[in-house]
Amino acid sequence: MDLEAVDQSARAGNVAKLFDQTAVHHGGSQAMEHHGRRWTHDELRDWTAELAGGLHDLGLEPGDRMLVFLPNCPQYLVASLGAFKAGVEISPVNPQYKRREVAYQLEDTAATAIVTHPALREVVDEAITDAGMEPEIITIQSEDWPRDPEDHAFEELRGEPTLVDRADDDVALLPYTSGTTGDPKGVQLTHGNTRAQLLWPLTASNVDVDPDDIRSLTWLPLYHITGFTHTALQPLVGGGRLYFRSALEWDAQECMQLIEDEGITHFVGVTTMYADMVEAEGFGEYDLTSLESASEGGAKLSTAVQERFEETAGVNISEGYGLTETHGATHTQSGSTFGLKHGTIGQPLRMTDCKIVDESGDEVPPGEEGELVVRGPQVMKGYLNLPEATEAAFTENGYFRTGDIARRDGNNYYEIVDRKKHMINTAGYNVYPSELENLLLEHEAVADVAVVGIPDDRRNEVPKAFVVPAEGVALGSDITAEELTEFCLEEMASYKHPREIEFIEELPRTTSGKIQKYKLEEGEG
Repeated sequence: MDLEAVDQSARAGNVAKLFDQTAVHHGGSQAMEHHGRRWTHDELRDWTAELAGGLHDLGLEPGDRMLVFLPNCPQYLVASLGAFKAGVEISPVNPQYKRREVAYQLEDTAATAIVTHPALREVVDEAITDAGMEPEIITIQSEDWPRDPEDHAFEELRGEPTLVDRADDDVALLPYTSGTTGDPKGVQLTHGNTRAQLLWPLTASNVDVDPDDIRSLTWLPLYHITGFTHTALQPLVGGGRLYFRSALEWDAQECMQLIEDEGITHFVGVTTMYADMVEAEGFGEYDLTSLESASEGGAKLSTAVQERFEETAGVNISEGYGLTETHGATHTQSGSTFGLKHGTIGQPLRMTDCKIVDESGDEVPPGEEGELVVRGPQVMKGYLNLPEATEAAFTENGYFRTGDIARRDGNNYYEIVDRKKHMINTAGYNVYPSELENLLLEHEAVADVAVVGIPDDRRNEVPKAFVVPAEGVALGSDITAEELTEFCLEEMASYKHPREIEFIEELPRTTSGKIQKYKLEEGEG
């Protein structure tokens, strides 16, 4: 389906109308696959409409919020589109989260329902106890895990087919993102924001594949904006088909076999995924030539890995740039005027208005560094219940402050020079030191702590904690690095835990008391 096929009625209001348009043109075609099971666009349209009715029967109303606490699976997409149709805002939750992380998001959203997997049910119980809330719990079916008989069965939650009216400015999606300081923030992405990201691929195809011939391997986590927007919603709305695999069960050889068997045309991965494929036994024996688009985000890919993959697959890996606050991409190499230019994030999308500014907010000339600021129809409405943070995130002229340092060349290609201050990118996941520091400070044996990223061959970088023991604490007997590591693993997603812990007498600080993390990173602390 291209833009001309989209009825005018679907170009405003509830974004779910776009997917019903897809069913009009590609109803009998496959929409989703999950380990051999397949669904058509017609089946997806009907299931999501009936789920919307079921949510209303359960008491959820337009404007209510629902957590989606699931691994990658078809039910994740059905829950999302069904909620859109019901006018319910969805807030995706990382399935690796533990009790305190889920409880925080539950409280902050005031969610009235949670869709989850039986394997995650214990975490849900702990979280709702901590939050002191009683949301409706909806559990999907699993062959390996029994469902709590008191839960609502996801597959049976069907009512009168429903699609409510929503304004472009109404919130559809509420993912959470952390800053370098403070608690995670809910990012309000509207129906209009979502539509903007869905329509541009229908008007600006970057590869020689019709939208309805796209076969997208959805292995990036769907709770992440890149996985949700670029590996799922965008391919689907054009009439393409999605192949769901859980990010928690990543397997490089299985990935390459699936690309060969199903003729996958589109794959978006992080650095670790490409490195794992190149280093896997039998790499080079798999036929990857069906790939028409291979994209990578997060940390930069090593030249050696990139060259080996491109030579074998016969497709160039392109980079892009985007944020949770922009519902995904603002820049991309793919489709840029002068082709791919490695080391850059390409040119801005046609709907992206952006510039690079100095500390005074004045635009700098090509070649000079400054902060990248962006605006456009994909940029968020604001942060949930945080008017001051929302105001601080935008310039007086409505540009969103990305916090990333960039420069552009004379051909309008942009390059990210430095990521957001202190953020750690580990295997494609963002880890914010403040969250880990705050947790470690809860331990009675810890007096002070600072977390930085250190290089790692496979994960790009990993968290390292510099810990100042509390007074009177004896290292080795009262506390060990292993005990602190286990403490972190019990309280948060495993990818966030410090891979190294070093005990030191004091943290290097400025005269004003600010921790000098650059000294720790350089090994001078």
